[in-house]
Amino acid sequence: MSVKIKTSGKIVLILLVLGAIFAAKVFWWDKRPQDAKASHEIGKVMLPDAPEASLKGNATFLPLPSSEPSVNGGTKIQWKIMAWNAQFPLLYANGGALTTKGSLLDQAKLQVEITRQDDCNKTLADIVKFAQSYKSDVNTPGVFASFMGDGMPFFFSALAKELEPLGPDYQPIAFYAMGKSYGEDQVMGPADWKVDPKNALGKTVACVMRDGDMNILLKWAGDNGLKVNPDEKTFDPKAINLIAANDFLDAPNKYVTSYKEKRTLVIDGKKISKDTTVGVDAVATWTPGDVNVATQKGGLVTIASTKQYASQMPNITITIKKFAYDHRTDFENLIMALAQSGDQVRSFNEAKKFAADQSAKVYNEQNGDYWLKYYNGVKEKDLTGQEVELGGSMAFNLQDAANTFGLGKDGIDRYKIVYTTFGDILKKMYPEYMASYPEYSKVVDKSFLQSVVANHPELLAGESIKIEYKENITSNVSSKSYQIQFETGSSVIKSQSYSLLDEILKSAVVAEGLKVGVYGHTDNVGLSDKNQKLSEERAISVKNYLISKGLPANRIESKGFGATKPVGDNNTVEGKAQNRRVQIVLGQ
Repeated sequence: MSVKIKTSGKIVLILLVLGAIFAAKVFWWDKRPQDAKASHEIGKVMLPDAPEASLKGNATFLPLPSSEPSVNGGTKIQWKIMAWNAQFPLLYANGGALTTKGSLLDQAKLQVEITRQDDCNKTLADIVKFAQSYKSDVNTPGVFASFMGDGMPFFFSALAKELEPLGPDYQPIAFYAMGKSYGEDQVMGPADWKVDPKNALGKTVACVMRDGDMNILLKWAGDNGLKVNPDEKTFDPKAINLIAANDFLDAPNKYVTSYKEKRTLVIDGKKISKDTTVGVDAVATWTPGDVNVATQKGGLVTIASTKQYASQMPNITITIKKFAYDHRTDFENLIMALAQSGDQVRSFNEAKKFAADQSAKVYNEQNGDYWLKYYNGVKEKDLTGQEVELGGSMAFNLQDAANTFGLGKDGIDRYKIVYTTFGDILKKMYPEYMASYPEYSKVVDKSFLQSVVANHPELLAGESIKIEYKENITSNVSSKSYQIQFETGSSVIKSQSYSLLDEILKSAVVAEGLKVGVYGHTDNVGLSDKNQKLSEERAISVKNYLISKGLPANRIESKGFGATKPVGDNNTVEGKAQNRRVQIVLGQ
C-alpha cells in the first residue's frame, strides 16, 4: 500500500537530504587529497594537435579576447562580410561583432563593427555612400567589405564606375586577404560527371550569375574543353546551361525543391521557335548551401571545389583609396593583427573554437559547433547514403597573405592570375555587363602589406599553408590537350608557344590543390622507339618551363606515350596534327 506524504513533510525531507549532502561536501569531499592543475607560464603552451598548425614548438598562445566592449577611441570601421568561414581571423581578432577589450584589434586601437551582409549589391551601395560622405567629412567611419577574390573583377568594374565622379582618390582598392575557401565553395553534380565530364553537356547548374561560385564551374568546364551557355533564358543541349539564383542559398534550394522553368531551345547556335522545360541538375554554392543539398535531398557529389582550385577564392578586403592612405598606420596595424590572428586560429583549437562561436553570433545562424565543423571540412553521408565532402576554409597568416600577392619566395602573384583569369572569362562571356574591368595594378594596393612584411619579420615565423601532392595522379579532375609547337624532331619549344604555356601555368596556379600531369604524344610517323623518346623529352621540356616560372618540381609529373594514344586519324593530315600534342591533366 502506498503512503502519500503531505507537502510540508516533503519540504522537511528535502531539506534534510540537502543538509546531509552539504555536510558531506564540507567535511569529507573538500578535504580529500586532490590533483592540482599543472602549473604553466601563461602564454607558453605546447601546440594542440591542429592539422594546419602554423606555429611550432612552445608557441605563444594569446589570451582569448574578453566579452567586454572596447572603448579605445581609435579609428572606427564598419566591416560588411558574408557568412563565410574564411573570416575566422577577423572574428577572432575583433572578439565578436564589436571590438572587445583585450582583442587584437583593440590593441591596434581600432573600433570595428562587423555586420553580415550576403547581398553584394547592397554592400557596394554602402561603399559608394561611404565614399560620398567621406569626401565631405573625414570623420565618417570607414566602410570595408570582404568578397570572393575570383568575383572581384565584376564587383570592381561596377564599383569603379559608380565612384568615378568622386575622382581617382576615391576609387576602390583591395589591400589584404585574411583567408580563403578551401573546399566549401564547390560545384555539386551527378557522379557520372566525374566519370566523364562530357556527361555535363545538356545539363543545368543553378548558381548566382557572374559570382565566385559560378567561376568554379567555368574553370572546370574550360579545363575539360566544355562549352557553357551564358544565356540563362535559353537551353543548349551541346553546352552546360545556367539557372540564375538570387543568392548562394537559393541555388541549392532550387535543386532541393525540384524547380523547373521553360527555356528557348538552341540548336547549333541558333534559337528556334520551340521551348523546353528544364530542371536543376547541379549546384554551385558554399556552406551552408552544400550542407542543405546533402541533408535535404542528396544525390550530388563534389565535381570541383576550392580544395582543388586552392588559389581561386581568397577572401579579399576592399575599401576606398583615400581612407586607406589617410589611415596608413591603422591599416598596417590591422594587417599585423589579422596575421597574428591567422596563426592563432591555425595553431590553437581554443582560438579556432572562439572564432566559430563569434561567427554564429555575427551571422545569427546555427551555433559555434556548426561553423567549427564546416571550417574544418568533413565527409558525411547525404540523404541517399552517398558520401560527400562539405565545408572547408583556411585562415591566413602573414606568410600566406604574402604568397597570395606575389611577395613570397616563389614570386608568383597568385591573386593577379586569379583576377585576370576570371576577369577575362567574364568579359568574354558577358560583354553587355562588363565590357572591361579595372587593371590589377590600379585596384590592388600591396603597399600596406609590403610594409608589414618588410618591417615585421617576426610575423613571418608562421609556416604557410602546405599542400601534399601524391607521387602519381590517380584521379583526374580535368584534362585538356594543347598544340604546343616544337622544333622539328626536337624537344625545343618554339617561342610562339610560350603564350600557350603561360595559359597552362595560370590554370595550374589557380588549381593549386591539384598535381599537374604533363603527357607528351606523337603521331605514328617514324620508329615507335624514337617517338616514345621524343614524347618523353617534350613533356620534360614543358615541365621544366613550368618549374622555371615557379611551380614546385614535386607538383608536376611528366610522361611520354609516343603514338600509343591517338585522338585523331593518323591516316589524315588533320588527324596527325591532333595526335602531336601535349596533354595537361589536373588531378589527385
